[in-house]
Amino acid sequence: MTVPAPLATADLPITYADVEAAARAIDGAIIKTPCLRSQTLSDLTGADVWLKFENLQFTAAYKERGALNKLLSLTPEERKRGVIAASAGNHAQGLAYHARRLGIPATIVMPKFAPVVKVQQTEGHGAHVVLFGESFDEASAHSHEIAAKRGLVYVPPFDDALVMAGQGTVGLEMLDAVPDLDTLIVPIGGGGLISGIATVAKARNPAIEVIGVQAELYPSMHALLHGETRICDGDTLAEGIAVKVPGKLTSQVVRALVDDILLVGERDLEHAVSLLLTIEKTVVEGAGAAGLAALLANPRRFRGAKIGLVLCGGNIDTRLLANVLLRELARSGRLARLRIRLKDRPGQLFEVARIFDQQQVNILEVYHQRVFTNLPAKGLITDIECETRDREHLNRLVEALRAAAYEVRMIELD
Repeated sequence: MTVPAPLATADLPITYADVEAAARAIDGAIIKTPCLRSQTLSDLTGADVWLKFENLQFTAAYKERGALNKLLSLTPEERKRGVIAASAGNHAQGLAYHARRLGIPATIVMPKFAPVVKVQQTEGHGAHVVLFGESFDEASAHSHEIAAKRGLVYVPPFDDALVMAGQGTVGLEMLDAVPDLDTLIVPIGGGGLISGIATVAKARNPAIEVIGVQAELYPSMHALLHGETRICDGDTLAEGIAVKVPGKLTSQVVRALVDDILLVGERDLEHAVSLLLTIEKTVVEGAGAAGLAALLANPRRFRGAKIGLVLCGGNIDTRLLANVLLRELARSGRLARLRIRLKDRPGQLFEVARIFDQQQVNILEVYHQRVFTNLPAKGLITDIECETRDREHLNRLVEALRAAAYEVRMIELD
């Protein structure tokens, strides 16, 4: 393959040659994940959608690429001392897995809120896990303190040239598989992944559009590039990209090579996670679904484009995934809670249940309320959770209840 001509931005922290060197270094130790076209998502969005399944890595995330590239650069003496990192989860697992494989002791500092599945899997790879702080930034500061005290080598999750180059191998594989992609949509936390991918993409084709995506609650890179001061806080489904302060090195690359950064809301992230599971039968975490969330939230912008999306990780807590799926069913009308006002007399609940039966709606749960209500003493309300085929089916049920003179209100999700 012909090496592209160097860009004018040759003073950036990494080059195309650095990414190629990383690809050679990690070859055989990571999975070259598939990049496949999604017919259904293409039909749904009006774009030509290709998915890079980095959630199929052994540790279920792309992070092990950069971690391994960094580990391979260590001297024998540094390997003996061991490494330390701060991570919300995926960098932790990638580093722990390859450190154990190479015989390097690893310590990982994780925020207290890190998903249980990520903590357990990191420990399962042989790392010593320290839970500290409420955010990645607090965990990072603590990891630097430990590194200084114990003489450990700190392995950054994103703001390091070797790590960035390792992550860029995702872009190499995508463009090797689908050379004529004209748009790449990439999640941004600290910026390591998009820095590596943008370096490759712009070297291969300066006209290609590279779009970053951040959660609305953590717009750190977006604010930096726009000269804004934005609060980065809150519980986001995309905790893997919930970074308050982007990297200094990564921000240089993003400023030079990334065309735009879009922000996505929590509902968009939940919808994307659900769609990928129901349509593609693949599990992704919130950060992994950010690219699709941006595509779905901006259909006109991307209609007709040939788009590569990076499903960067699949480490989502199963309880959280269940909640996301149930909330999506509720929003689509397939699950519903109806609040119905009844008269306090025999047979009322039976008559309501009869209407549900006539409409072929499955009742999941019934809750009567007589005390905590502002209704008269002889009045009562009942909440009924039910399962329907779709929104139209639910609307027919509500109409039938109202036609029978019942006062009905749907309890909607925010």
